[in-house]
Amino acid sequence: MKRRSLLAGAGVLAAAPLIDVPAAHAGGSHGGKAVMSGAEVLAKDGWRALAGQKVGVISNPTGILPDFNHIVDTMHASGKVNVVAVFGPEHGFRGSAQAGGSEGDHVDPRTGIMVYDAYGATVDKLVELYTKSGVETVVFDIQDVGARFYTYIWTMYSAMQAAITTGARFVVLDRPNPVGGYARGPMMKPGFTSGVGKEEIIQQHGMTVGELARLFNAEYLPLDTGGPRLKELQVIQVQNWKRDQLYDDTGLPWVMPSPNMPTPDTALVYPGMCLFEATNMSEGRGTTRPFELIGAPYVDYKWAQALQHKDIPGVEFREAYFTPFISKNANVLCGGVQVQITDPAKVEAITAATHMIVEARKLYPEFTWRAENPPGRWIDLLTGSDRFRTMLMADATAEQIVAAWKSETDAWTARRAKYLLYKGAHR
Repeated sequence: MKRRSLLAGAGVLAAAPLIDVPAAHAGGSHGGKAVMSGAEVLAKDGWRALAGQKVGVISNPTGILPDFNHIVDTMHASGKVNVVAVFGPEHGFRGSAQAGGSEGDHVDPRTGIMVYDAYGATVDKLVELYTKSGVETVVFDIQDVGARFYTYIWTMYSAMQAAITTGARFVVLDRPNPVGGYARGPMMKPGFTSGVGKEEIIQQHGMTVGELARLFNAEYLPLDTGGPRLKELQVIQVQNWKRDQLYDDTGLPWVMPSPNMPTPDTALVYPGMCLFEATNMSEGRGTTRPFELIGAPYVDYKWAQALQHKDIPGVEFREAYFTPFISKNANVLCGGVQVQITDPAKVEAITAATHMIVEARKLYPEFTWRAENPPGRWIDLLTGSDRFRTMLMADATAEQIVAAWKSETDAWTARRAKYLLYKGAHR
């Protein structure tokens, strides 16, 4: 068994005090107060938490302020923050790379700041980069989408490990979880960790990155480092956001966190529809509706017809035909469905995807896992164990598969409670 069995005895996080700058501008949906990202809160406070420090920033195009300027550009122009390095995650700092890609090391032409490639970087490599650039405070500001396999939270995790080694402060500029605070789906099991899930958390975790940082620092990092936690963890909280709010409720502008995450609706379905990456069906990459259009050359009207009779919360299914221009089935006409969101507050994307996969396997002998060795390994990594795959191949119903992880979801919801920073529904 992996060391995760030791988690029950892990201590509670002792974090640095949170900055609490009152939200003063009108608008939004809570008592006339607008939702403010952690970045905006810190900017309004004159970047005081970073004063006198050599700062390294981990960010991408989502790290913006209300005027749409990036925090790095604004920090640099203000003269109040000494940004000595930027670290780019998957897709890069400025967002020019596709899935699985990065921008490499380069000097940012706008600011003259050195940008280092942090996508897939080992902890030792990050330690080297922190040391080389003289970073004393690491700032993390990236919009997450709430799924275990969205890689930015694991970039943050590795960055936190490196900060422990170098003694750097770690500051998270928090942003809302766009799919809200509900936890859903299976727990990752020992033996199934990877770059899309470095530690054992649930598939749709229902936490902000700031909340995850608190959990990581209290429970996971001490086990990975042999005891030490961060010298200082500071979370600059979102103001006026409640965890039952979806992104469209916040009034904040949506900046694509990655090239195939164009809208908040994409984020709503992504925790489930990403499972189609593990199949020979297109998950809609290379279309205007990635993760909402799902299909393959062998799919016909029968799939949509079968799904329309299901009572799946928050979604309906429209028969659709599309031709992806990249990725699987590129330049080939695919039949399939468009996942139509009918009630955003009720969407259970993992449940919906489970029904879709079960029905596709029933209807089409051509349905299979994507080509890899061993077959089906990717679905195991995405779902966190081999249970989804083995139950599916044993002809379990979608209801049986979903029921199999309920106790894990309940346990996760209870376990994460002490790390939550925002009020509202969180079951």
